[in-house]
Amino acid sequence: MAQNPYTITFGREPKLAIARTQQAATLESAFQMDEPSNQVFMITGPRGAGKTVFMTHVANKLADDSRWIVVELNPERDLLHALASKLSGQNALAQVFKEAKINLSFFGFGMNISGVAPITDIESALSEMLGSIKRKHKRVLILIDEVTNTPAMREFAAAFQIFLRQDQPVFLLMTGPYESISELQDEKSLTFLYRAPKIKLKPLNVGTISRSYQRTLNIPADDALRMARLTRGYSFAFQVLGFLVWEHGNMDEAVYDEFRQYLDEYVYDKVWSELSPGDRRLAWGIAQSKTGKVSDVRALLDMTTNQFNPYRMRLIRKDLVDGETRGLVRCVLPEFEAYVLEHFE
Repeated sequence: MAQNPYTITFGREPKLAIARTQQAATLESAFQMDEPSNQVFMITGPRGAGKTVFMTHVANKLADDSRWIVVELNPERDLLHALASKLSGQNALAQVFKEAKINLSFFGFGMNISGVAPITDIESALSEMLGSIKRKHKRVLILIDEVTNTPAMREFAAAFQIFLRQDQPVFLLMTGPYESISELQDEKSLTFLYRAPKIKLKPLNVGTISRSYQRTLNIPADDALRMARLTRGYSFAFQVLGFLVWEHGNMDEAVYDEFRQYLDEYVYDKVWSELSPGDRRLAWGIAQSKTGKVSDVRALLDMTTNQFNPYRMRLIRKDLVDGETRGLVRCVLPEFEAYVLEHFE
């Protein structure tokens, strides 16, 4: 029996994925420039939008080029020490650092070079390491998934800002929800992050999802299109619905109920817990509205424009509401309206 090509595990690159070709090409092109105008990009989107998969895809493409050294860091650890340790742990780079007489023995890694005093400051050590990498005409891409505004992250970002001023060959890709990234950008000492471009992951193309379902699940075009529309282009929903139909053999009410359960338990319960009472009330008004018109939602909630707009912007920034069409608001995530109506008190 063939193996299910879909995955419901967060952060794991699925065997069957729909590439965000245009956004990936834009980012890769920016990093590959001889004199890049941006060396930092932030990937944002709701939980389950495919941020980690997108970052991994870009990193794998760059890693195919021998000029690139790709290092992934755990945001919960000491990022500067972890970066130095991972760089020194690569055999080819260890030889480069030895030739440059960079003694890293003080930190518990690298070689103890006779006649050369060990470096005792991690930032200075990294500066020398990156300088020797630059002389070899190579570049370092650092990946950090799900960043938060922690002391370790602020320390790393401040050091990275110094490396940029030193014209070191370092590049940074970070993922995270809008609010976490905004908190980090608002740190007064990290102005370079404020200017860093954000890549907001757009919904997957419904037509592409439909064709993928039709081909992979061997189902009629009409059924595939109905399934694709149900996902609204949400990456996690695409994987979950495909996974369930593959397992059950068809799309029926039982599959739909299980689909809803996965969305609720894996995503929406967490999203709902992080909303303020005002956020929840507005989400309920949008879910309750038959038209999606701002005027109708405001009337339903008895809110003035000044009361309505701040909460509207909060939900847009959380990637829960689409406000691109003037005068209209609608929930972005599939079946989220049903969840809101069931959970709002």
